[in-house]
Amino acid sequence: MIKPIKIIEVKSEIGAGTRGSSLGVDAIKIAALDFGSNFFKKFKTVEIKTENHLLLEPVVHDYAKRIKGIFALNERLAAEIQKTLTKENTLPIVLAGDHSSAIGTISGIKMAYPDKKIGVIWVDAHADIHSPYTTPSGNMHGMPISCLLAEDNQDRQQNKLDDETVEYWEKLKNLGGVSPKIEYNDLVYIAVRDFEPAEDYLLKKHKVRIFNLQEIRKKAVERIAIEALNYLDHCDLIYVSFDVDSMDSRISSGTGTPVPNGITEKEAGNLIYYIMRSKKIVCFEMVEINPTLDKENLMAENAFEILQKATNQLSNDF
Repeated sequence: MIKPIKIIEVKSEIGAGTRGSSLGVDAIKIAALDFGSNFFKKFKTVEIKTENHLLLEPVVHDYAKRIKGIFALNERLAAEIQKTLTKENTLPIVLAGDHSSAIGTISGIKMAYPDKKIGVIWVDAHADIHSPYTTPSGNMHGMPISCLLAEDNQDRQQNKLDDETVEYWEKLKNLGGVSPKIEYNDLVYIAVRDFEPAEDYLLKKHKVRIFNLQEIRKKAVERIAIEALNYLDHCDLIYVSFDVDSMDSRISSGTGTPVPNGITEKEAGNLIYYIMRSKKIVCFEMVEINPTLDKENLMAENAFEILQKATNQLSNDF
């Protein structure tokens, strides 16, 4: 039986270094209207209260910027995800601003299913596996994977943290009362191509499975989807995160950290289509659309088409 879908909107951008991703959800809605689609009338929708007011405040924690707000937001999001999956028996589709929202999403899945093993398919240009100890920027959208792995990477420590940063980093890692939420062999990266030495160290040390562009082009996305799902066959549930910067920077400038040599919008759509056919899918998340950096809302239009392909596999309504 196919579960009903609920859209969870997270219009937060406090984890990003570039302003504007909080507008990404509305940009997708505008794209849907431009296509003449009633997509957003078909599903129940809930919006998570943000902490975007902190953007007007001075940065207090240099190596984990706005970490108190990140914790408060993700605590709310985790509770909503847990409720959606258990009390409502509904499948969440998360549309978010910056990628730090994944902390709350996966924490909520783990809270809902504490005894289940969660696999993660991370489609992104970036590994997002920095911690406050290693980050060069302090932007927390580069830290969700390390948080979920409970990985400090102090072997490659660059930064000396104040006590409050350490306190809130520990609270984030333990969100939902389970830490770590995932193990390294529960993680698959697709299209990752831009990471710093501290991240590269962890990826190589733990032999993390990465499908790079060369392998994607050699095998085609249907085979990549099959191999990614097979790699995570030991997992009970699978969460899919799609950052629009996984696509090549020539497609659109509408994201805060565009990177060359990515997948095309067609490859992205087909990849998500084949991945979402798995019966283990428990949640799909889409992030980092920034219409303030775009021309004619192109990134949001591409993202909406990919979103439709994801929901095609999850709902009888399409």
